[in-house]
Amino acid sequence: MKNKLFIIIAIVLLILTLLLWGFLGIIKFNNPSKEEYPVRGVDVSAYQGTIDWKKLSEQNIQFAYIKATEGSSFVDENFQENYKNAQETNLKIGAYHFFSYDSEGATQAENFINNVEKIDNMLPPVIDVEFYGEYKKNTPDKEKTQEQLRILIDKIKENYEVSPILYATNESYELYIANNFEDCEIWIRDIMKSPDLPDNREWTFWQYTNREILDGYQGEETYIDMNVFHGTQEEFDAKFSI
Repeated sequence: MKNKLFIIIAIVLLILTLLLWGFLGIIKFNNPSKEEYPVRGVDVSAYQGTIDWKKLSEQNIQFAYIKATEGSSFVDENFQENYKNAQETNLKIGAYHFFSYDSEGATQAENFINNVEKIDNMLPPVIDVEFYGEYKKNTPDKEKTQEQLRILIDKIKENYEVSPILYATNESYELYIANNFEDCEIWIRDIMKSPDLPDNREWTFWQYTNREILDGYQGEETYIDMNVFHGTQEEFDAKFSI
């Protein structure tokens, strides 16, 4: 009887823990040390709605990446407003493109370049490579994806005169990026643990949670993604100063 009661209590506690973490964002698996990772930032899109960039920038963050485009034609409806207003803060800012498996690399590059003005001191462009929709179960062909990604990288590099950073989940990194694209730095998403890349490559940014709540935005998404830079403030400034 006691064993049965213990099991029931354990199950209830587990369910409560998952609810607190998954739905309320109270419990997070990652809590990187601010001493080890003093440089922090957010990535945002239209899901955060209208952003008060002054208020957001005052919450112990140093950089922000803003979604610009996706595939060959999609443009985030809040990008231009976010891009303009973020420049009026002391944040280091950059723009990112969501990679589509259904579009040619050349037309995806054209979409990004046509919508993202090159500004002084901007962070390198980012290409977000992850699985979505049906591709979570049916992963796209490796060689074809790498071919189109290479075209996209080269065209962005040519236009902005800097190699883009590749954002990836552990799954997309292992399939498409590991031991490849050595000219690009890595932004890895791992909300369960510290990054440990299979090819022992160093990462530059780490998205450690997608369940942070900050002040300064009010969209359909309650939470905001939080990231750290792999280094000190001085190293961040030196790396991204133009």
